[in-house]
Amino acid sequence: MAKLSTHVLDLASGKPAAGVLVELFRLEASGRVHLKTLTTNADGRTDEPFLQGEEIPIGRFELVFHAGAYLRSRGVVLPDPPFLDQVSIQFGIAEAGGSYHVPLLLSPWGYSTYRGS
Repeated sequence: MAKLSTHVLDLASGKPAAGVLVELFRLEASGRVHLKTLTTNADGRTDEPFLQGEEIPIGRFELVFHAGAYLRSRGVVLPDPPFLDQVSIQFGIAEAGGSYHVPLLLSPWGYSTYRGS
């Protein structure tokens, strides 16, 4: 089954990041189209994939992670404005039958991502 999923790890605490709001957009010539909003659970994962089925749409997408709100909710003191507030990851889906996992490894001062399985 094809799918698009994510998870968030809080590198500063060494734990999964629960309660991170994540939005999915499809990037089109006319602009961004909002597709779905999910929140990470206690395991730092969403309870369902953003996309799933026999096939998922080919195209350009963007995941927006509300990192600043998450960090503030955990008591992290951030400057105003925070260095990282919303983390946007733009990526392409080229295989309609593929599995795309786009994790976020997050700290108040940096992040990284990769295509997971």
